[in-house]
Amino acid sequence: MNFSQSFFRYLSLLSIDVVLGAMAGLLFFSRLFRVEVDLTVYLLLGSAVWCIYTLDHILDAKSGVFPLSDRYVFHQNNRTVLMVCVLAVAILGLGLAFLTFGLGKEFFWSVGLGALILATMFLIRKAGKSAGLLKEISTGVLYVLGIAWIPLLRIGSMDLSYLFAGFLFGYSLLAVINLLTLAVLDANEDHVQGFPSAADILPLVKLVEVIRRLNFLLIFVSLAGFIFLSSLYRPFACVILLMALVHYLTFFQADLSSEQKRMRMEASFMLPVLLLFL
Repeated sequence: MNFSQSFFRYLSLLSIDVVLGAMAGLLFFSRLFRVEVDLTVYLLLGSAVWCIYTLDHILDAKSGVFPLSDRYVFHQNNRTVLMVCVLAVAILGLGLAFLTFGLGKEFFWSVGLGALILATMFLIRKAGKSAGLLKEISTGVLYVLGIAWIPLLRIGSMDLSYLFAGFLFGYSLLAVINLLTLAVLDANEDHVQGFPSAADILPLVKLVEVIRRLNFLLIFVSLAGFIFLSSLYRPFACVILLMALVHYLTFFQADLSSEQKRMRMEASFMLPVLLLFL
């Protein structure tokens, strides 16, 4: 394995690619809603996403049975160090959030959202395999709500538009498609480990067909948005279209390994950085 492959592998193992994708999503919604978001908010979002994903992987690795995938082996072997890092980042994040927001609505609502996400994770784990499909849908929706949270709180009531709900739905649909594709890629491992997954509810053939149809729907709707919406919204429709195309072309490309598909699809969530050049 050469240096670049090793570098990107560790970015994936540490969920740094997910963090960067979430920060790019924050850029997407701050530009869409036309609100100011400073660098501190990006750091807070990145730290929160990293803590949640890393904690989830640590818990999965702890409850899993051997043989584990490379991701879970990594988190199992480095569990103590990673838990210390999660606690340190969480404490520093809360302190930075207090300094940034004060004891205002953004602080309390954000802490409440974080508690909701952790509670949802706990309930899904308790539900076991019966939580299949609900896991992907709830995680996708909460992920998008999390990255759009501060822009949503800062947007003025006079600036609200029904189009914003459409973009929130489109981005959420993309996140759900991403999680469903991962459920297919990880179906065998999730079954062995006993992790809840959409593959527990739907046969793989049916699940792949659902992914295909949802992808087509998102591609069609985002393309229609690019064509028919005003120039103000076309760049955002184009970004979602590009991300949807990457997901479709990557998932249905037979000569790629599961890990390559995972990394390419996660990298597609960084495409909103293109908005910096518009």
